[in-house]
Amino acid sequence: MKKILQIVFVFTWLACFQTTYSQENTQEPPPESAEALAKKLANPISSLISLPFQNNTDLGIGTNNGSRNTLNIQPVVPVTLTKDLNLIARLVLPVISQYNITSNGGNQTGLGDAVLSTFLSPSNSKGGITWGAGPAFLIPTGTDDFLGTKKWGIGPTAVALYQNKGYTVGALLNQIWSVAGDKNRGDLSTLFFQPFFNYNWKSGAGVGGNFEITQNWKGNSTNIWFNPTISAVTSLGSQKTQLAVGPRFNLASPEGAKSDIGFRAVVVFLFPK
Repeated sequence: MKKILQIVFVFTWLACFQTTYSQENTQEPPPESAEALAKKLANPISSLISLPFQNNTDLGIGTNNGSRNTLNIQPVVPVTLTKDLNLIARLVLPVISQYNITSNGGNQTGLGDAVLSTFLSPSNSKGGITWGAGPAFLIPTGTDDFLGTKKWGIGPTAVALYQNKGYTVGALLNQIWSVAGDKNRGDLSTLFFQPFFNYNWKSGAGVGGNFEITQNWKGNSTNIWFNPTISAVTSLGSQKTQLAVGPRFNLASPEGAKSDIGFRAVVVFLFPK
C-alpha cells in the first residue's frame, strides 16, 4: 500500500505542477469545446491531464464459469519539457476481484501489477500524425500470488496515430521483460499491442473501439479482446468528464481461460490546461 500511495503522490504532484506552470506562464485560454476534448482523449499522448477509471467485467471464464472485475486506474500527466517536446507519463493500476478462476469456489481480491509508461513526443503533430516513444516499467504491486507476478520489468513502448477531422486511427505497443523480483517465479517476456480507431462528432459524442492483444512469449499463449465503445463528453457540475460504455469480446485466450462475454464502462475526469 505504501508503494501505491507513493505512485499516486508522484502523479498528483506532476499534475498540480504542470497545471500551475501553465497558468502562470500563459494567458488564460478559452474553455475547450467538447469536440476538442474528445479529439484529445482519442490520443493517448495528448497534452491533456486526465484521470480515467476503466471498469471491465468478464463473465463465463473457463471451465468453472468464473467471473472477473478489473478496475483500471489510469492517470495521464503530460509535462512540457521544451516548446517542441512533451513528456507524457501514463500509469495503469488494476484493482481486481475474481471468482472461480483459480479453482472452483476460489476468489481473490486486490491489486494487480502496475505498468508505468513514459513517452517523449513532439508538441505539435505534422500532417495529422502524432507519435511518442519511451520506456515502460512493470511494478510488482500485486497483493496476491494469483494477481501479480512478483517481478520488476522494463522494455520499450511506442504509440503512433493519425487524426483527420473527426477520425483517429493508431496503435500502441510495449514489450516488457522481467529484470528482478521473486526468483521462485518464472521470467517474463510479454508483448502488448493495441490498435485503436475512433470517430467523434462536434458534440463530443463518439464511436470506436480497440483490439487488446497480449502475447506471452514464455508461456507461448495469446489473449485477444475486441472492445467497441460509444462515448460522450459532458459536465458533472464544473467537472469536464467523458463517459464510455460497450461490450467486450474475447477472441482468443490461453486454454481454459476464455470468457463468454464482457462489458466495459469508463469514466474519465478531464483537467484542461
